[in-house]
Amino acid sequence: MIDLHSHVLPGIDDGAKDREEAIAICRAAAADGIRVIAATPHVRNDYPTTVEVMEQAVRELQVAAQGILRVLPGAELDLQELERPVEELARFGLGGNPRCLLVEMPYVGWPLDLGEKLFRLRASGFTIVLAHPERNPEVQARPELLEALVATGTLVQLTAAAVDGRFGRRALRCSRALLEQRLAHLIASDAHAPDLRAVGMTEAVRAVGDADLARWLTVDVPGAIVGGDPIPAAPEPGPRGLFRRRRG
Repeated sequence: MIDLHSHVLPGIDDGAKDREEAIAICRAAAADGIRVIAATPHVRNDYPTTVEVMEQAVRELQVAAQGILRVLPGAELDLQELERPVEELARFGLGGNPRCLLVEMPYVGWPLDLGEKLFRLRASGFTIVLAHPERNPEVQARPELLEALVATGTLVQLTAAAVDGRFGRRALRCSRALLEQRLAHLIASDAHAPDLRAVGMTEAVRAVGDADLARWLTVDVPGAIVGGDPIPAAPEPGPRGLFRRRRG
C-alpha cells in the first residue's frame, strides 16, 4: 500500500515528537503493509512549516528509514496557505509530485470560497487532493456537497480510521456514503503516532469489503499521484457491494 498522508516527520507539527518516534511510525506502517509513505506536515498558522524545513527533515528520515519503507515529501496545506507562489507550492507537492497538492479540509464549517480557491489552483495546473472531508459535520450531513468539486477534478482522501469506524459512527457513515457515491479516491492513515492502530490501513481495506476497490484506493490512485500519471478509472462495484463484511 501507499500512504499519502502522515505526520511522520519528527518535531515539526503534532505528529512524531522525535526521531525515535518517527522511526516507530515507519515500522508500524511497514508492519501494516505500507511500502511507501508521504511525510505531509501541517502548513498552517500554528505549524508554519517552511519548504526548507520539510525537505531537510524528509532527507534525514529517508536515510534513517532505509530498509523499512520509502519516505516521500509533501505537506498538508491549510486553505489560508494556498496564496503562496506557484513555485513554492510545487515544492510541497504530494508524494514528490510537483503538480499535486494535499489540502486540509477544515474540521468545522464549509468554507464559502473553497470552490474558488481550488479552481484557482487547478487553473495553475495543480491536481488537488482534499484531506479527510468525511470528518467535517457539513459533509457528514450532506456528502453531495463534494459532487461539484469532484466533477471538476478534485480528488478526495478518506482517513483509514474513519473508514473502519475508529473515528465514530458519523465519520464511518460519511465515508461509506462517499465511497458508494464514487466521491472518494484514496485512503490514507493520517498517522500521528507510532502504534499500529494509529496507522491501521489494513483494517480500512478490510472494511471496504471489495478487493478491487480497496486496491484502487490504496495502491492504484496513490501510485498514479506519485508517478505523475493519469488517475485510473475506478473499478466497477463487485456483486456483493461495499462494506458487506462489516455488516455481516
